[in-house]
Amino acid sequence: MHHTTREGRLAAALVEAADTLTETFDTGDYLRRLSDRCVELLSAWAAGIMLIDGGETVSLAGSRCGGREEVALDLLAAQHSGGPCLESYGSGRPVPPVSISVAHAAARWPEFTERALRHGVVATFAVPVRRRDALLGAINVFVPTLPNPGSDGGRSELLIAQALADAAALGLQNHRAYAQSRSLAGQLQEALSSRVRIEQAKGMLAERWQVGTDEAFIVLRGHARRRRLPLDRVARALIEGGLDDAELGPRP
Repeated sequence: MHHTTREGRLAAALVEAADTLTETFDTGDYLRRLSDRCVELLSAWAAGIMLIDGGETVSLAGSRCGGREEVALDLLAAQHSGGPCLESYGSGRPVPPVSISVAHAAARWPEFTERALRHGVVATFAVPVRRRDALLGAINVFVPTLPNPGSDGGRSELLIAQALADAAALGLQNHRAYAQSRSLAGQLQEALSSRVRIEQAKGMLAERWQVGTDEAFIVLRGHARRRRLPLDRVARALIEGGLDDAELGPRP
């Protein structure tokens, strides 16, 4: 992104997050790029994304900025029993910036905070990845300092992170719908092609044997049933010359 202002970089990041209608879309790479944008726009130490489906974590991704991808992934993995991501996902609301040491002392997310302290993380916050009522996961941002209470308390950072998360939710849902529509179109095309091959095989056999197409179809279907083969496979073999008339049985 070559934009110089934060607003320009945010606008470009939102467009990038929503642009998912491509055949080459890769979920892992998409989430890593989104994590990178969080780090760049929020001046964060690291960031990670957790996607959840049916209560199970289905994908984790960490930012590559600063060479901390493995750390981000480790901090996400440490949240299997509780953490900012799961809390944000469970409530559907942001988890405001919190001091790791304070959370650890209060026994809030014990395993996560212990591991975060070992990595030198000072503070963190999380926002849900959501599209209307659909919750897809959460983004976890790790920051080098706790926001100054005298400022907005990190509210502006939360708003930016939530905007990125909302754009990601839209992009992910759009890609899912896109992939489903392409899959359905492929199935319909294959069904149509299969029907065309069967009709062609019926016509070929009817002309060759000088019988009606209904009689030819009965012969093809009977052969498919005896051999326990899909009818389309039998039709293809006949069309391509891989099936001899004698194998089909007696003429009607």
